[in-house]
Amino acid sequence: MNDAPFSQFRHYLETERNASLHTIEAYARDIAEFRILVRGDETFSDWTAVDHDQARSFVIKLFDRGDSKRSIQRKLSAMRSFYRFLIRHNLAKDNPFTGLAPIKSDKPLPLVMSVNDIDRLIGGVKSYWEQAASAGFAKSEESAGFAMARDIAMIELIYSGGLRIGEAVGIDLGDLDIANSVIRVRGKGKKERLAALGTQALSALRSYYPQRRTTGADRQLSSPLFVNRFGTRLTARSFQRNLKNYLASAGLPPDFTPHNLRHSFATHLLDAGADLRSVQEMLGHENLSTTQIYTHVSAERMRKVYKESHPRAK
Repeated sequence: MNDAPFSQFRHYLETERNASLHTIEAYARDIAEFRILVRGDETFSDWTAVDHDQARSFVIKLFDRGDSKRSIQRKLSAMRSFYRFLIRHNLAKDNPFTGLAPIKSDKPLPLVMSVNDIDRLIGGVKSYWEQAASAGFAKSEESAGFAMARDIAMIELIYSGGLRIGEAVGIDLGDLDIANSVIRVRGKGKKERLAALGTQALSALRSYYPQRRTTGADRQLSSPLFVNRFGTRLTARSFQRNLKNYLASAGLPPDFTPHNLRHSFATHLLDAGADLRSVQEMLGHENLSTTQIYTHVSAERMRKVYKESHPRAK
């Protein structure tokens, strides 16, 4: 194949850019794909004949073939770089790959725990501390009982109200309104909102209160709700460290985090028919677009169930 422009480009990558062999071969593959997919000729070398429509056609064919967005981005970057070189050396007048609509990579969907996963997690807290007490690696049975009640209440509260871990550990006694089953939460930018306390969360809090008193923690309204064994405010890092143990005890994936409880809260509400605007307010999102990721999660779950269950989907 006589393709002097590409040969010059390859020489430029090797000598001036000091590119690795891997990078050079990747450029060569991407340019070869354009030749075959758009021009239908692996020997094509008339680069001045390529126009914007052909560049757009390249994108469409890559999508149709099933290439990932990340892969398509890389191939377009290679073609743009190639044409910048051609223009700089007067081998082309225009870059047909500029001006194409940007391709945004899909953000990974948040991990969502099922209701059964959350029940298993609560069971994991109980089994961990029961074993800790019986095996003697807890300081005492009382300290194990305190940590178990506290962390169950923390999990139930995060899931019940869709809280961030920082919001949960920042709650003070005065933020609770048990009579109305709500809690005042201070979110990002010190913005306050009310979060719901479900039946399970209220029950867990009632079990935790007597345990909290054993630490000698202050009972003033400005005192932290969740405390450590010294009676001072529990840190997010400490709870996250404990969560790893509970996940292992429950046989759940180790990459679940407290934030996955918040993701689960939003997804389960949408699955049950809650409107997006209400979920936005409950999460404390400033923009609705931030909340919309959960509609993608719900849609993905729906597609999965459909494929697994519908006789015409298989």
